[in-house]
This record gives sequence, C-alpha cells and structure tokens, in this order.
Amino acid sequence: MAQNSIVKPIQLIVIGGSAGSLDVILKLMPALAPSLPVAILIVTHRKASSEDLLVDLLNSRGSWPVREAEEKEPVAPHAIYVAPSDYHLLIEKDFTFSLDVSEKVNYSRPSIDITFESAAEVYGEGLVAILLSGANADGVAGMKRVRSNGGTCVVQDPSTAEVSYMPAQAIEQGLAHHILPAEEMAAFINGLFTNDKNQ
Repeated sequence: MAQNSIVKPIQLIVIGGSAGSLDVILKLMPALAPSLPVAILIVTHRKASSEDLLVDLLNSRGSWPVREAEEKEPVAPHAIYVAPSDYHLLIEKDFTFSLDVSEKVNYSRPSIDITFESAAEVYGEGLVAILLSGANADGVAGMKRVRSNGGTCVVQDPSTAEVSYMPAQAIEQGLAHHILPAEEMAAFINGLFTNDKNQ
C-alpha cells in the first residue's frame, strides 16, 4: 500500500492570489527553507505601476532570489519567479516561460487560470498549485486542470483570507486536496521535501 503514495517529486509550486494575497506571500518568504529543490511561481493581480516594487519587496523578505519571469527563460529550481503585470504567463513543454498578451481571463492579466493550466500540462503530478485570498474566481478552472493531471491543490482557509471569495470558490467545487490557514503555508511547502532524502 505504501507504494500508492509514491508520486513524482514536486518540481514546481505555483502560488496564485489577488486582493489580500500579498500579505500571505510576504509572511511566507522568510519562512521558506533556504534551499528547496523546486521553482516557485507567483501570479498575482496587480497594476503595471507596481511591477518593480513587488520584486524588490519580495527580495527583501527572504533568502531566495526573486525576479520577473522573462520570455523563453528556463524554469530553474531554487528561484522564485513573479508573473509580469499585464501578461499571461505560460510554461512551454521545454520548461521555459512564455508571455502572452491575449484577452483578459476573469478580468485579469496575468490570469491564475492560464498559468495553472499550462503548468499542469507540463508538470503533471510534479505540480503544487496554491490559491490564496482574492475577490474573483480566477484559479478555479486552472485547479480543475491541475487535479485532472495529477497535481496537488492547496487552498487558503477562507476564514484566514482577507477576501474569502477566491479560495471559497475552489473549496465549494471540491478542488482542494489541502485547506490551510495562511500561517501554515510555509511549513506545508517545506514539508513537501522533508521525506525526499534531503538532497
């Protein structure tokens, strides 16, 4: 029976959020273990004017290097990538980023749905998708794809979210494998690798 729990190692974590999610992300940064063998992608709804500020802010909060994802850039472990404002962020089959300016999804560009969906196609069960506080349903369709491709879906406990609508929608549709309060997100991520042979 133990063999049933053996899955592909986690290769990518995508964190999506909107209104109220930045506070969770800022608290998460310093609590991440310093050398996890994974890439982390952050997709938030933000205005173009906040572009540089977010990367600088996140870089000041932890030991992980944080930068905006760039077109054709390879996804590398032990790095945190931020989706550029006003672009959809996709991952190609060759594990590189692709930026797209097609129509907004759920009134948003970048769309959490689009990034979740493309990551699910590439990483399958090696993907963890985390959905945080927000005011619309962006991320729900993407989580459906993550689940159907064998990935893991984590949703912030709506009672700990500044804006509960987004995580509540995912939970109501039965998409969450784990429902966690904001303060337990970092421990969950770190714990994904404690059973790995500590590489």
